[in-house]
Amino acid sequence: MLGVTEILSWGVLFYPPVLTVPLIAADRGWSMAFAMGGFSLGLLVGGLVSRHVGALIDRFGGHVVMPCGSLIAALGLVGLVYAQGQIAYLAVWTVLGVAMAAALYDPAFATLGRIFGRYARAPITTLTLAGGFASTVSWPVTQFLIGAGGWRGTYLVYAALMAAVAAPLHAFALPRQRAEPDAPRRNALEQQKSAGVPPHGLAFVLVAAAFASYAFVPSALSANLIAIFERFGLAPTTVVAIGMLFGPAQVLARIGELSLARRVHPLSTARFSVGLLVAAFALLALLPFSAPLAAAFAVMYGMANGLMTIARGTVPLALFGAAGYGRLVGRIGGPFLVVQALAPVVVSYVVERASDAAGLTLVAAFAAIALLCFAAIRRPQ
Repeated sequence: MLGVTEILSWGVLFYPPVLTVPLIAADRGWSMAFAMGGFSLGLLVGGLVSRHVGALIDRFGGHVVMPCGSLIAALGLVGLVYAQGQIAYLAVWTVLGVAMAAALYDPAFATLGRIFGRYARAPITTLTLAGGFASTVSWPVTQFLIGAGGWRGTYLVYAALMAAVAAPLHAFALPRQRAEPDAPRRNALEQQKSAGVPPHGLAFVLVAAAFASYAFVPSALSANLIAIFERFGLAPTTVVAIGMLFGPAQVLARIGELSLARRVHPLSTARFSVGLLVAAFALLALLPFSAPLAAAFAVMYGMANGLMTIARGTVPLALFGAAGYGRLVGRIGGPFLVVQALAPVVVSYVVERASDAAGLTLVAAFAAIALLCFAAIRRPQ
């Protein structure tokens, strides 16, 4: 059920702006930078409220919080259609930021952690496997709806789907129980001790810094990589074909994690995935640029991102335990979403003022920082 609702939520809230925002800007007479800035504001707001959403899921459950997120998303999407002024437009994206914090992966991970406890790794992996098809579904559907009814009609359809499909599924199909109910014989402190690492101090800072540093990479590349490859000399059709490799590589890596890496500690999986990403940047820097090299980079990047999405849910669970997992995921997801919001603007500025190579070097530096942070985390006995 969460696989269905995550495809809906990502396909409605996260992926359409690359197609709809240029139309909104042209229709309203705004600059493209301002119109896309609304989306970045939404991600920023999502990061700021993420920890509070996680705490609410710990307390009340995903069957209470996630339906609210779906309904807030529906309200915000309708607001996008009717918001006329710039202030109203930014206010609507603020509402949508709250919806993203309560409807995307982090609240879904928190919900699975509450339901399955320390056995949530396999459900989290399976969920990301389903969610990996969100972009595959969203972009062609969005393009079709824009052709049929314009961007306004598209968002009204998406609002109806969030209110009539996602919200009822979250409210009525999610289990109510906890995996490990509170009991005198096993309180939260004992659960945290059994995990081996307390959810604070240096270990938590390293985990949060690693995921926040990594967040810079996919956010920056999704906004700039296609244009950079075109400026490197590839034909637009070739770049689009290379971009299509990302999704299958991401799903393939998740299948491998589900079937082959169950006995591997999630921290090792995270280190491997970021190491693979750093290796991809090294190849791009050291070898002469060509279409096969760009394709190899897209595949390696897709595999790394597929594994890291899983690691966002499984590494905190393996290191810190299931007690207070929702709030923990929210605390880690906050910096992640903030960095994700800032990355496209920062890299676009660097590319404009310096060069494409400088922009890619900056992105690679954040990947290296993430790898160093993961390497510095001590794995519990």
